[in-house]
Amino acid sequence: MRQQASFPLLVAVTMTGTLALHIFVPALADAAADLGTTPSVAQLTITLFLVGLAGGQLVYGPLSDRYGRRPVLIAGLGLYLAGLLLAVPAPNIGVLVAARVLQALGACSTLVIGRAMVRDVSESTDAARRMALLTMAMTLTPALAPALGGLVDTWLGWRAVFGVLAALVAVLGALVVVTLPETNRHPVALPGPSAMAAAYLRLLRMPVFRAYLVAGACAGTSLYAFLAVAPFLLVERLGRSSGEVGLDCLIVVFGMVAGAVAANRLAGRVPIRSLARTGNLVCLAGAGTLLAIDQAGLLGVISLIGPLIVYALGVGLVGPNAVAGLMNVDPRAAGAASSLYGFTQMAFGALFTVAVGLWHQGSATPVAATLLGAATVAGIALRRA
Repeated sequence: MRQQASFPLLVAVTMTGTLALHIFVPALADAAADLGTTPSVAQLTITLFLVGLAGGQLVYGPLSDRYGRRPVLIAGLGLYLAGLLLAVPAPNIGVLVAARVLQALGACSTLVIGRAMVRDVSESTDAARRMALLTMAMTLTPALAPALGGLVDTWLGWRAVFGVLAALVAVLGALVVVTLPETNRHPVALPGPSAMAAAYLRLLRMPVFRAYLVAGACAGTSLYAFLAVAPFLLVERLGRSSGEVGLDCLIVVFGMVAGAVAANRLAGRVPIRSLARTGNLVCLAGAGTLLAIDQAGLLGVISLIGPLIVYALGVGLVGPNAVAGLMNVDPRAAGAASSLYGFTQMAFGALFTVAVGLWHQGSATPVAATLLGAATVAGIALRRA
């Protein structure tokens, strides 16, 4: 139990944090039909999962700072597994929704503690490189999980989706118990909720932390604005098939992977702040180009996806460097920093999707303007980093 924490295992554990969200989407309609409920009620299995994912992250970080990463992560994985097993035999939508909330409350532990453990075992300059690798791996989850969920649903039914995921979480949990050592060598006293709030306030009072927090949250989830309206833009406006929509989204996501690869290669050679600012300029260029193309009436599949790939490339540069930057502010509070970042990221992502949903005018302008706004806010924030 004294060996070095396995980075590949930490990556795998962290990737499972949003896997339950994305893998169930293709099976949602089948589940609704099987349980005799309406699509709007079934949608609560997604909405409340996001709520649990955001809120739960505020708790796990401070707890892991106080009691250690390992026991809190094991408890979270146990909760995650319990929610998955409850979903498999769910007799009605009420039980399924409750199971999804339980899944979210357990799954968010992997997001928070995975990032914190990576920071624990990394030097300051190495943290950005490892965060880039972690970000690169995590961007594959929303790209590949729906395809996996669709295959399982087609072959074995929607309940098997949770069964397959439960098996994966069980295996990872066993590996954590057997092989993963404690990485928090300096636990801090945290007696209650008031102390948790105090820990967050202390971090938020630091200008550098706020700068990286806002920049990372803007970059990390702003592309949700595109994903929320991709079917409308690509199918109804540009005549793509539903299968081609998935491919187009995958191409955009791989732009983010490319940015994370670049961030990894440049980590340690270029300062974190410089890389984050460079990535933000790339985001501004991509969003500005898309807005200009749409306003000029030149929107097509290539002219839509091209600027989005550029934007995603910038996101891949900003994201891991912003996370490394905010978690370097106070390494002893890495758990609280990770929690606050995760919560802020999800909250910003919800705002971005609401923005494009309310501002619906049958063009790419709402997406482009939302992305441009996010990049502008991130750029202003990074001036304080």
